[in-house]
Amino acid sequence: MIFKRRDRRPIARALAEFFYPRGGWLRAFGYVKHRVRRLPDTPEKIARGVWAGVFTTFTPFFGFHFITAYLIARILRGNILAALLGTFFGNPLTYVPIAVTSLTTGHFLLGTRPQHGFEKSLSQKFDGAARDLLHNFKAIFTPEAMEWSRLQLFYDDVFLPFMVGGIIPGVIVATFVYYLSVPVIRAYQNSRTRKLRAKLEQLSKTARKTPDDQSLSG
Repeated sequence: MIFKRRDRRPIARALAEFFYPRGGWLRAFGYVKHRVRRLPDTPEKIARGVWAGVFTTFTPFFGFHFITAYLIARILRGNILAALLGTFFGNPLTYVPIAVTSLTTGHFLLGTRPQHGFEKSLSQKFDGAARDLLHNFKAIFTPEAMEWSRLQLFYDDVFLPFMVGGIIPGVIVATFVYYLSVPVIRAYQNSRTRKLRAKLEQLSKTARKTPDDQSLSG
């Protein structure tokens, strides 16, 4: 296949590059920024797509951020590809502050506190919810009773507070990125248009030269 990797990466290497891409995160962010600026759309529509992608990273729909960003971008009439690229705002370097901010805000707004305090980490709650889901799926085909306690704990302590608490910081950060993106994208598009126009004018001048002019210039 054309796009298939010739060398299969070991699992450890693939996991390491997920947390720290080859070339570093600065290079990865630079690539995303480059791709966003070159999208063929108006600055406002591209920025609305970026808004959708950034806001999505403050939602608890883990594993479905692309789909969520796509739906929000459709509602806002933003650029879909920009929305998908905008989800890269959520990465191993930003997930922790995003989660802490969203969960803290959510519990404050709901007037709740995490059950069991902080003795159960987020990873343990995710693991517990996954175990209940797997157990319940197996229980459909076996006489075993379904288990909901760990899923309920995950919903009360993580999902609902994250959902509620991610709205305010998500809107603030996404809106900040929107107003930052519009002038940057517009400046880049104008610069690119001027360069293209200059090249076309140069080609036009070259094409208008007479054979005598070309021989003299040679």
